[in-house]
Amino acid sequence: MSSSSHKKVFKQLKSKPAKLKKFIKHNAPKKRSCGKALKTCSKCGRKGGHINKYGLDLCRQCFKEIATKIGFKKYS
Repeated sequence: MSSSSHKKVFKQLKSKPAKLKKFIKHNAPKKRSCGKALKTCSKCGRKGGHINKYGLDLCRQCFKEIATKIGFKKYS
């Protein structure tokens, strides 16, 4: 369903609150318990390239910025 068709459905169901409530209930995004979309960077909020090791919760870009301050060394 495209975004324009969602707007059309909302417009049509505005006068029918019970059906609108049911539509929203059944078309809401699913609650996630695992996967890429669940973990976000604690500094910037990115979802890709997540480093969870040692409890860092950072994306790779933010980790690269603060790695030397934390105490990591680059060997090569």
